[in-house]
Amino acid sequence: MSRSLYEKAVAFHGHECGGIALGVRACMEAIARLGIEFSEDEDLVCVTENDACGVDAVQAILGCTMGKGNLIYYGTGKMAFNFYNRNTGESFRLIAKPKKPGGKKGRDYIDYVLDGPLEEIFTVTETRYPLPEQARGLRTVICEVCGEGAPETKMRLQDGMRVCLECFQEYHRGW
Repeated sequence: MSRSLYEKAVAFHGHECGGIALGVRACMEAIARLGIEFSEDEDLVCVTENDACGVDAVQAILGCTMGKGNLIYYGTGKMAFNFYNRNTGESFRLIAKPKKPGGKKGRDYIDYVLDGPLEEIFTVTETRYPLPEQARGLRTVICEVCGEGAPETKMRLQDGMRVCLECFQEYHRGW
């Protein structure tokens, strides 16, 4: 299974790399633990803590996407994935262990990540964040400065006008 999933992720991502292998291995563990092979809607949710190559594997293999609302980016910069089964309430977090100095590289590293012992590649813990609420439709509000629309949750009030985040001018005082 690891090879076919890896090839699917590589086709989506555009090239082979260790990051894609880590994402594929995370997806394999999500499938095994949560019993969902592909998320048609929001039954499977991933909160990714990074915006690196492995996230493309999550999109290609598990069907978690930002547009669907079941891929959420929380930028800690860590190679970590929090997976949730919305139907059962089950969840877990994977964080990649650092590469060992002088360790495997290139194709050897990819093969190791795909087929090696999980406990050598990831630490498995409880998720760090509560299950995100399901995506919902939001009203579009027109910015009174630039005239562009944005969801109401992304608007601010400034000088009595509704303004988008780009037009909003932060007020800073002090250091």
